[in-house]
Amino acid sequence: MCGIVGYIGPKEAVSILVEGLEKLEYRGYDSAGVAITGNGSIEILKKEGKLRALKDELNGQTYSANVGIGHTRWATHGRPSDENAHPHTDCTGKIAVVHNGIIENYLSLREWLQSQGHVFNSQTDTEVLPHLIEEFYEGDLLEAVLKASSKLEGSFALAVVSSHEPNKLVAVRQDSPLVVGLGEGEYFLASDIPALLRHTRFTYILNDGEIAVLEPDRVRVMDRQRNKINKKVLEVKWEAEQAEKGGYDHFMLKEIHEQPKALRDTFSGRIAADNSRVILDEVKITPEQIRGLKKVFITACGTAYHAGFVGKYVIERLVRLPVEVDIASEFRYRQPIIEPGTLVIIISQSGETADTLAALREAKRQGAHVIAVTNVVGSSVSREADDVIYTWAGPEIAVASTKAYTTQLASMYLIALHLATVRGTIAPGELGGILSEMKQLDAKAQLLVDNSVEIRDFAEEICSSRSLFYIGRGLDYAVAMEGSLKLKEISYIHAEAYAAGELKHGTLALIEDAVPVVALCTQKDLYDKTASNIQEVNARGASVLALAMEGFKEVEKVSDKTIYIPETHPLLAPILTVIPLQLLAYHTAVARGCDVDKPRNLAKSVTVE
Repeated sequence: MCGIVGYIGPKEAVSILVEGLEKLEYRGYDSAGVAITGNGSIEILKKEGKLRALKDELNGQTYSANVGIGHTRWATHGRPSDENAHPHTDCTGKIAVVHNGIIENYLSLREWLQSQGHVFNSQTDTEVLPHLIEEFYEGDLLEAVLKASSKLEGSFALAVVSSHEPNKLVAVRQDSPLVVGLGEGEYFLASDIPALLRHTRFTYILNDGEIAVLEPDRVRVMDRQRNKINKKVLEVKWEAEQAEKGGYDHFMLKEIHEQPKALRDTFSGRIAADNSRVILDEVKITPEQIRGLKKVFITACGTAYHAGFVGKYVIERLVRLPVEVDIASEFRYRQPIIEPGTLVIIISQSGETADTLAALREAKRQGAHVIAVTNVVGSSVSREADDVIYTWAGPEIAVASTKAYTTQLASMYLIALHLATVRGTIAPGELGGILSEMKQLDAKAQLLVDNSVEIRDFAEEICSSRSLFYIGRGLDYAVAMEGSLKLKEISYIHAEAYAAGELKHGTLALIEDAVPVVALCTQKDLYDKTASNIQEVNARGASVLALAMEGFKEVEKVSDKTIYIPETHPLLAPILTVIPLQLLAYHTAVARGCDVDKPRNLAKSVTVE
């Protein structure tokens, strides 16, 4: 989830580009750079690190160029470095590109371009773009960009400048946001509205498949056949801080709503088109090693630990290997027994969590093969693990993790299905069915984030409660743990999750009149047992909100309120079930007047023990 800016007009471009990047740094902060055109050439200025590093490099210098593009990077392909920073150029240095998104077929494009004599200088997927444009350039930059973009698979927002045509900026959108700002005799481009607000509130919001050509005296918007599109001008009435949140009141709510795209991006390129297999090219553990596995450890902290708990159920069910899940802060102190044939899966959003990193090092010391699941390219965890699966969730600003959790779950399913395929523990028909359902999760998640009125109403009912209880069995219990964590960390209401069958072994003593209980019952084979547990708390006066799969109408007989998630394969239910729980925590915290994005006593990345 990188940030793009562009400018064309009478003013000096660099300062405007850097100012715009400051407003977009929340979209990425691994590196930053600008490209400006003038005097028959392109000048590239870029630097690894936060935007401050680029500003220090510029050191107050002035530039006369009036056209340019800029980029702040959230790394996906290639670790953060000066070489991997955007903008990227072609072999001649006359074409520069910035890109937000993921080019799924970049490897095949890169191989073809290299066969044509093109030389690459980075490890990014983006660098294929300027070389493709160079390959197709025959005196018309727009035509070359159109031909190049037609070869791309994946998501992309592009901005292109060239010294061949120095007074032109070409932009393309496909599944990644782009906004054109309309000023007085000047025009702007940005991934998000905050980068534009100091200069203009009048914009064009580009749709998928649309191309914008910015020139000193006009902006043209067209489709890929060069047919003109008459865009409606949108006047932005948000304040700057609100705009950074995309119009949402809090980053947490914005990130909850970003989950459909995060899921789509994380699955992108990792599921075969015919649903016949999982494609994990980044995992180098050999088939022989996989077939020789005897045990799996999963270790993580907090929300990532809960994702690992789901992973345990899924791997044991599909791969038929024993799995232990450990809190990372306890893993090395209990002297874990790691024997030959042990796989250790490390999960960390930031890749810098101190306890998780220590667990990784202990696993490596004892000779285990380590797969890391992380959201940050170039992080310590990603560098030290044997294999890395990146969750392409983009930056997560709110302390309470949401989209990182669902993409961690997505990664656990990918790992489990890959292992099961290699070990022959899953039939092709079952594999195809699950993969087909996985491709539909983004659309089903969208339905849940778009329809949260019932959750908001229940949040109003419970916001003055002293305690809540979450119950479930199997995978539902794993998700219940995450739901209770979300509520207590941002609303400060005491919340506990219990395996529903454990209620009668002590917890029922805490249930009294009007105590809220959130009951998860998405697993059809466990429904009768869970319904019995719901009746136990009902008999003691609890107020029950049930989350069930569509079609489980029987649950309404034992609950006070029922919210349904779209029907999916039972193993995949956690990805959908957690979304209403995130929304419940969010709306409860808002009703209580809490600081949702920055809860007390907590930090986003825990880099100390």
